[in-house]
Amino acid sequence: MLGTWINVGTVVTGTLVGRLVGGRLPEAAQSTLLSVLGCVTIMLGVENALTRPAGYADAPVSAQAGFFLVVLVSLLLGALLGEWWNIEGGLQNLGQWAERRLNATGGAFGKAFVTTSLLFCAGPLTILGCVADGLRGDYSLLATKAVLDGFASVAFAAAMGWGVLLSAVTVLTVQGSMTLCAGAVQSWLSPVMVDALTAAGGILLVALGIRLLELKDIRVANMIPALAMAPLLIALWAAISPLPFPTH
Repeated sequence: MLGTWINVGTVVTGTLVGRLVGGRLPEAAQSTLLSVLGCVTIMLGVENALTRPAGYADAPVSAQAGFFLVVLVSLLLGALLGEWWNIEGGLQNLGQWAERRLNATGGAFGKAFVTTSLLFCAGPLTILGCVADGLRGDYSLLATKAVLDGFASVAFAAAMGWGVLLSAVTVLTVQGSMTLCAGAVQSWLSPVMVDALTAAGGILLVALGIRLLELKDIRVANMIPALAMAPLLIALWAAISPLPFPTH
């Protein structure tokens, strides 16, 4: 779990630096920082959402459409499950509880916690990095992610406050659990499943970017189950008929 601990350390350090800087920034500058982060998040999301499995170009048109249909259905089913379970509300309640315990004010604490928790854990580097770290002790992917998260923490903490610090707990919990379970995850996930998960995660990042830009208040956390639905539906597709993409 060395990669996860490095990631936690960069988030904590970035938050501390961001709060030292943030207190000296005018409100307009903080708003601009959030806009920049929103645009970058959308860019990363689009890149991931357009992920195509290996062999995509040589696959029949029906198979290409089928892959994106799987991603679409996983997002729809995942969003319905998320709304049913009210994941967004649960995370907001956790952030508000921490806000009360720490005597924070202004209502931004919970928003900062939810936003950064989603950003730091929804990307494909989380899955791939945890598998590599857990199975081979190769924490290079998580170290790369840690650097990115550290810089993002500086900007988010400067613009949104101390709630970013609590996302370090989310990173430790999510990445730590996935690293410890890496053997089971790696033996079950095929490359096509990872591609579908990456594409679904990209849509979540786009939605998060739209939320950061305040274009629409999308309940992104309620879309999280789609990250599990995408590989499950790929497995179902493979069971019904052979996938036209390499699976190993």
